[in-house]
Amino acid sequence: ITVNPTAQVDQPVDQVVCNGADVSVVFTTQNTLGFTSYSWLSDTQIGAGLSGNDNMNFTATNLTAAPVVAAINVTPTFTSGGITNVGDVISFTITVNPSAQVDQPEDQVVCNGDTTSIVEFATQNTGGTTTYTWTNNTPSIGLSGSGSGDILSFTATNSSTEPVVATITVTPAFENGDIVCDGEDKTFTITVN
Repeated sequence: ITVNPTAQVDQPVDQVVCNGADVSVVFTTQNTLGFTSYSWLSDTQIGAGLSGNDNMNFTATNLTAAPVVAAINVTPTFTSGGITNVGDVISFTITVNPSAQVDQPEDQVVCNGDTTSIVEFATQNTGGTTTYTWTNNTPSIGLSGSGSGDILSFTATNSSTEPVVATITVTPAFENGDIVCDGEDKTFTITVN
């Protein structure tokens, strides 16, 4: 008389990933001999589909402005000697962060010696923290070549005889669950007459 063990799946680790990241979840079991298969269900669309069999391999998708959390339920099935039994369902989560995003800053035109307007960066993203770094390709206007956070007002400088146009590139970064996600750069100009 052969008594098969109850089907079992090890607890998968919760994951936090970025939109567009490659995700791999390999299901394992403590059972030996026989054959263990796995079926899973997801309660939301994150790029993996709403159901599947065996391991999960997919590209994470989140087209919203906030993290999307999917609860995944995994059911193990053990087969040996032509007999199949189903084990307890195990649950875990996969959180897909949105891509970082920054609203388009407005261009500025000022005169030599004038004070620029503060540049306050903003985002549509929620559910995490967005930070900003920026670079300036023309530090001669009175603004450093790089920095982080908002750009404070400064006294614009132009010692030449024609307008000087500085291009500022701002890069957003979105953080949630100790995972930092990049986003699309935005550029704007500060022209000093």
